[in-house]
Amino acid sequence: MNIKAKKHLGQHFLADLNIAHKIVEDFCAEIGEMPALEIGPGKGVLTKILLEKNIKLSVSEIDRDCIAFLTEEYPNLKIYPKDFLKMDLQDVLSGEFGIIGNFPYNISTQILFKTIDNRHQIPVLTGMFQKEVAERIMAKHGNKTYGILSVITQAYYDVEYLFTVNESVFVPPPKVKSAVITLKRKEHGLTDEVLPLAFFKKVVKMAFNHRRKTMKNSLRPFYNEQTADYDFWSMRPEQLSVDELIGLAKKLFAATELME
Repeated sequence: MNIKAKKHLGQHFLADLNIAHKIVEDFCAEIGEMPALEIGPGKGVLTKILLEKNIKLSVSEIDRDCIAFLTEEYPNLKIYPKDFLKMDLQDVLSGEFGIIGNFPYNISTQILFKTIDNRHQIPVLTGMFQKEVAERIMAKHGNKTYGILSVITQAYYDVEYLFTVNESVFVPPPKVKSAVITLKRKEHGLTDEVLPLAFFKKVVKMAFNHRRKTMKNSLRPFYNEQTADYDFWSMRPEQLSVDELIGLAKKLFAATELME
């Protein structure tokens, strides 16, 4: 079956088997006996290798041509013909599972945020991103690419940059370089009891949406008699590390709770 990549789905099919094997090897080293969900398998270059390794695999795919191809090639494969971003993951897989994929670049950050929202189920993610996005995910404070994506991801996952991928190994080739990264959930990460994710996101987004302003100006709704003596108000958000921003958000959350 001749399947052509669809631009509106952000498809760039991986055609290099050596790279596909490297991605799967790194992923399998992390997930152990866990089942896996592959997002956007396309022509199944990763799928085939995962099945050969006897991974308990499910896939999420919305391209009808790809679904037809995968159904014919792998009749026992569990295929969810659904948009991953709209899936209720607890209905799909009970318990923990790993995520793998050559992610459609137009929704890769949304995939990442959904993973974080469902972090209790997802200890490991290995995926292909635009190199620029991968660098933003991994950026440290003091770097101009450090921002919302960096902070929210690193608060809950340890991120490892595996390798850079050249444009030429895709069909069609994208206009940018790509990178494979792995996320491993922190063993003693934040809990919603200590700091709710929704509150943490709110604080981080407020801070970085006005990144050239001081924290006092960008987080003005939180500035009051109880919080006025905090020592970060004169700083800009990119000057604060992930741990410092977590500490700040915890203090603001505690102060907010006391006011209610």
